[in-house]
Amino acid sequence: MTRPDTAVRGDSPATDIVEYDIEDKPPAGEAVPLGIQHLLAMFLSTAALPIVIARAIGLGAADTTFILQMALLVAGVATIVQAYPIGPVGARLPVVMGTSAIFVAPLIDVGSQFGLAAIFGAVIVAAPIEVLIGYFIDDVRGLFPPLVTGIVVMLVGLTLIPVAMDYSAGGPGAATYGNLENVGLAALVFAIAIGLNQFFDGFLKMVSVLVAVVVGYLAAIPLGLLDLSGVASAGWFSVPTPLAYGVAFEPSAILVVAFAYIVTAIETIGDISGTTESVGRDPEGRELKGGLVADGVMSAVAGVFNAFPNTSFSQNVGLISFTGVASRYVVALCGAMLVVLGFVPKVAAVIAAMPNPVLGGAAIVLFGMIFSVGIRIVTRGVTLTQRNLTIIATSIVLGVGVEVRPDVLSSLPDEVRLLAGSGLIAGGVTAVVLNVVLPADEADVRDRDSDPTAVSTDGGQE
Repeated sequence: MTRPDTAVRGDSPATDIVEYDIEDKPPAGEAVPLGIQHLLAMFLSTAALPIVIARAIGLGAADTTFILQMALLVAGVATIVQAYPIGPVGARLPVVMGTSAIFVAPLIDVGSQFGLAAIFGAVIVAAPIEVLIGYFIDDVRGLFPPLVTGIVVMLVGLTLIPVAMDYSAGGPGAATYGNLENVGLAALVFAIAIGLNQFFDGFLKMVSVLVAVVVGYLAAIPLGLLDLSGVASAGWFSVPTPLAYGVAFEPSAILVVAFAYIVTAIETIGDISGTTESVGRDPEGRELKGGLVADGVMSAVAGVFNAFPNTSFSQNVGLISFTGVASRYVVALCGAMLVVLGFVPKVAAVIAAMPNPVLGGAAIVLFGMIFSVGIRIVTRGVTLTQRNLTIIATSIVLGVGVEVRPDVLSSLPDEVRLLAGSGLIAGGVTAVVLNVVLPADEADVRDRDSDPTAVSTDGGQE
């Protein structure tokens, strides 16, 4: 059960003790609380992101509640499949799944232009992209070195800043937009999340944003900003309805979502590598392939059941390293809890009632952390030569530019504008193309040869 020896990865010894290895099953008295801890670590992100998308494209309270309910259900099923695969689908690892932040900005763009049915059509049709990446990871990995992936992840955070600020002010178009109550409540949530994260350790640090949101809910009551009327009308149990909003297929929407799948595949590779690193080894080929295939397949299932694409959750990888509990059985329990919550509309209704400023204050932290992850990828794996600085600067400026000044593309046809107007697409494609076209120097070759994220499907590192 306990691994007493020192695990070695590369040249650095891993000093963390593994309390429960991947195949271990802790006793129920330990497994259940450990599963709840994983649930708490990922819950806010997988709950908040569907709300952000739903509100941004103008859905009402009932539809938002239903989509959130489906998001919890699909996240639970996907987590169980990653831990206990179905054929080739699943990594057989403790990988916690939830709604992917990578898709937030692209899906808001698609939904605002074409509607909800087009979102689900694109999610379903584009999902095989990630499945293919799983099978051909060695062939495509060279297109996405840390320079490119770091830029894309930074763009994910940067392009979501306007969304976070709008909700902090009360929500787009709100009559009370920017008033003191809204901004003050968002600031309270933000301050509590940062304070707990930076000045505490252990459990409080891990659930800092969740605690901040709970406090925000309570503070919203005397301000008259919490409306729980939808909770009373929500049922205690409901069965999922496939394609409740229909499905539509728009070529430009599919291309936007397909690019997001490529980005989230890179994120999943990193999370799988981090998970196996916690037990002192590199990921095996079947684990990488199974994890990516599960990402794609379960995201398609999410589209069928009115939810948004799923991906692995990095905060749970950190939780595994922190606790030394790498048991896939524990993570499967977390998945089972999510499934149960997904069948209870009242739970989703309480979460969906989150006041806009509370959502905004939490989003500032969450989206800001995404940006900081991108910075970390770049600074750890890239030498900042003049060539690389040029790629970073150009890609970021173009990506953010089309987001904050979309009218610059107003003369383009609607479908082309959706593609070119996505900051993730504009900046990401720019980074990929420039990285291929601009000649590499000696520092770039050294970075590529020492890239710690370059994994091969035979289980080793390149």
